[in-house]
Amino acid sequence: MKDAARLHVVEPDESLAGKERVLRDLLVRLDAAIVAFSGGADSAYLAYVAHDQLGERALCITADSPSYPQRHRDLALGLVTRLGLRHEFIRTHEMDRAEYRANPANRCYFCKQELYGELSRIGRERGITVILDGNNADDRGDYRPGRQAAREFGVRSPLDEADLTKDEIRRLSRAAGLPTWDEPASACLSSRIPYLSEVTGEKLQMIERAEIVLHDLGFRVCRVRHHGDTARLEIDAADMPRALEEDVRQTIVRELRAIGFRYVTLDLQGYRTGSLNEVLRLRPV
Repeated sequence: MKDAARLHVVEPDESLAGKERVLRDLLVRLDAAIVAFSGGADSAYLAYVAHDQLGERALCITADSPSYPQRHRDLALGLVTRLGLRHEFIRTHEMDRAEYRANPANRCYFCKQELYGELSRIGRERGITVILDGNNADDRGDYRPGRQAAREFGVRSPLDEADLTKDEIRRLSRAAGLPTWDEPASACLSSRIPYLSEVTGEKLQMIERAEIVLHDLGFRVCRVRHHGDTARLEIDAADMPRALEEDVRQTIVRELRAIGFRYVTLDLQGYRTGSLNEVLRLRPV
């Protein structure tokens, strides 16, 4: 691994170091592996350790599609350069699938089925039998229909297998000097569209442009939920006073209306992951 990735390294506590040893032991036993690499905190840490343990036998692959934000692309490429990862982009075509565009509650299943199908095909062509994803121990109780697709394709989740939680992954990432250690939780742009409302390229572009406006104004933790002609903004509760400052408020309204939203609303509950799942009666997947 490149020296730059070793900058500002501090040692984690012994109990956490033990979990990291379990993770490294899991990975070093593999002949080779494909890492599903989005550039977020979890997949970045997995890619870092897989590269450390397997070197060129770890192939990191990032799926590019209309639902993948340019900001995440840039983050992924920065990590590839910083860590010296063996990496490729592939194009996935979930938007070509009517069941995905229809946006049912299990939309993520069709997305992951497309992704893991492509990764499995690449693996067969190159003699790589193991596919890894970045799911962690905290994901076990969440509503994640994509896990069904992972099971169908035999995808392994080493972070989960090592019983690493999101917070622990962030701590280990910080100890390793990874810039993603405090990266806000990320999800595809389609996750901003309410279930049963069709996923379209136009909606995804509107969402991405609107979130760029918020990021450019300094809001790190935010989502723009697409409700037809209404944009529902979720931002960190601590940032709400600044969002309501007159110049900031006017900028947000002006820019989002220019994008195509007629109404711009601020969700007083603030940012929370999976807020569109609140309409579902959650059950184990």
